[in-house]
Amino acid sequence: MIDKPYSSACERNREPILAVLRDHLAGARNVLELGSGTGQHAVHFARHLPHLRWQASDRAEMLRGIRLWLAEAALPNTPPPLALDVNEPWPAASWDAVFTANTLHIMSWAEVERMFAGLPAIMAPRAHLVIYGPFKYGGRHTSASNAAFEAALAAAAPHRAVRDFEAVAALARTAGLTLVEDRAMPANNRCLVWQGT
Repeated sequence: MIDKPYSSACERNREPILAVLRDHLAGARNVLELGSGTGQHAVHFARHLPHLRWQASDRAEMLRGIRLWLAEAALPNTPPPLALDVNEPWPAASWDAVFTANTLHIMSWAEVERMFAGLPAIMAPRAHLVIYGPFKYGGRHTSASNAAFEAALAAAAPHRAVRDFEAVAALARTAGLTLVEDRAMPANNRCLVWQGT
């Protein structure tokens, strides 16, 4: 038996994130998760939001672990994960919600820009975008722990960084999205929710 990948952060943050999703995705039907990682979020959210078809996606090398989680859960609303890299062509499909957690600080800034540039083509009218993770405001960290986290990110890979909310919000505006909530989350994280026109 192959061990499934596991993230303790996913276990800790899944309930606060689920509360945001319940508030904003009640009317959604098809959700694309960008950067599904281990697949734990996909299983948890699909189980608790059965009205959603939860489409996990990640780079090709991550899909094996996601498939293990999906196969074990055997939920009717989790199709096979998609190979999706923001540096490559996106699937020709449309979703009425997009979710991503703890990805913007892992991607390079150029990849964050490419992600937002790709969203208008795959988001249905009035679709929501939900992003979870740490952010800086006015160039400042919201906590000493986030500053230490960013230092560790940069030490591991220079392109990684906690992103500035204002810079991310500017990309969202360019993509035609309007901010509808910026919710404080545990461990000095945020959940940002945008909606298209």
